[in-house]
Order: sequence, then C-alpha cells, then structure tokens
Amino acid sequence: MNPQTKSILISGLISGIVYAVLMAGFDYYDEKNFKVWRFIFNFVFLGILIGLVTRYNFKKEKINEKH
Repeated sequence: MNPQTKSILISGLISGIVYAVLMAGFDYYDEKNFKVWRFIFNFVFLGILIGLVTRYNFKKEKINEKH
C-alpha cells in the first residue's frame, strides 16, 4: 500500500470515528438514546467525505508540483 492511500484511509477513519463519537456524546448530553445506525452512518459518511477531500488535496499538490 503506497503512503498516499494509507494517509487517505487513516484520515478518513480517524475523522469519522471522532465525529461519530462527538455526535453520540451530544446525544448523550441531550439525554437521547444511543442509536447504533446513526453512529455508523456518521462514521461512514464523514469518513468517506474526508477521505475524498484528502485524495483531492493530494492530486492538487501533485499537479502543482509539475508546474
């Protein structure tokens, strides 16, 4: 696995977990029940989004290096 792919996966996983835990914490603070499906959705949605943004930034840097 090349370093770029590794960075994309790690940033997506870490940011997804942190976001999902924070949202679950806010629900707990508001005395709402923990919903597993909402936690998984938050984790996956933000993880994929941040992974795509990281990938875009790597491509953008690669193009800027050529010029």
